[in-house]
Amino acid sequence: MIQYLHKNDHVIEELNQAELGCWVNITPPFNPDELQQISRKFNIPLDFLTDSLDIDERSRYEREEEANLVLINTPVYNEVERQNESLYITVPIGIIYNDDYVFTVTSYDNPIIDMFRDGKVKNFNPSNHKKFILQIFEQTVFRYLVCLKKLNLKRNIIERELYDSSQNKELRQLLNIEKSLVYFVNSLSTNELLKMKMKRSNLLSINHDEDLFDLFEDIIIDNSQALEMANVYTNILNGTMEAYASIISNNLNIVIQRLTLITIVLMVPTFLASLYGMNVKLPMQDSPHAFWIILGVSITLSMLIVWFFKLKRLF
Repeated sequence: MIQYLHKNDHVIEELNQAELGCWVNITPPFNPDELQQISRKFNIPLDFLTDSLDIDERSRYEREEEANLVLINTPVYNEVERQNESLYITVPIGIIYNDDYVFTVTSYDNPIIDMFRDGKVKNFNPSNHKKFILQIFEQTVFRYLVCLKKLNLKRNIIERELYDSSQNKELRQLLNIEKSLVYFVNSLSTNELLKMKMKRSNLLSINHDEDLFDLFEDIIIDNSQALEMANVYTNILNGTMEAYASIISNNLNIVIQRLTLITIVLMVPTFLASLYGMNVKLPMQDSPHAFWIILGVSITLSMLIVWFFKLKRLF
């Protein structure tokens, strides 16, 4: 789907065709022929459009004679409902701009793009390309922070359930959260490198615009904070899973130890019962009280063994 959008009286409106200063939004569904038509019509390299659709593409920027490409990774809820899939994945948004237009290209329905398209971002105007790009960066960082808080809240809930249930379901959910955090850490790291390079190279030519330059610096600081949060949550989750693995191993050792002690306690009466079950002459075989004597000896010896184990704090 290709949309031509502009702002009129604080309202985002869709145009029938491109106008100078408008925002061209390219989202699924679309076909390769449409991308080729966009490439020829606006004189944009085709690989700028196709690279933005590659989910494994890293954050970076490229310069051509008449167009520039900025790729930034954004968090998206994973709609694939499988037990071994992460809750969130990161997909790139391709931002292509020249003197007349700004384009956004993504292979997924992205909530960040939806916010701009629905007019939920304050002071947004697609005709101001530089500020528009910075606002996309800003909303991307905010989206990461929101997703990180949701992941941490879900981790806390699962952790409380884990100590009570000890089921594989909770462990799989923690593993899915861990995968999401790994995606976030990698994407936030590459996003931070991208922004630092853009700042050094003055790609957006905003060094002489104090407001935009301060906004860019704030975005870089917020991105660093989000990266730090992702690292902290990852370390906490790793510590939780390691601690739980140790608890499971310790509980297993305790169960095996108790079963071994029970086996030892039961070994004495079993031995005596087996001994007096032989078809040979044995002491007290003619005594009318033999059964009760053997039973009493078995119980006494078993109790002595239990007392010994308790004395050694094995029970």
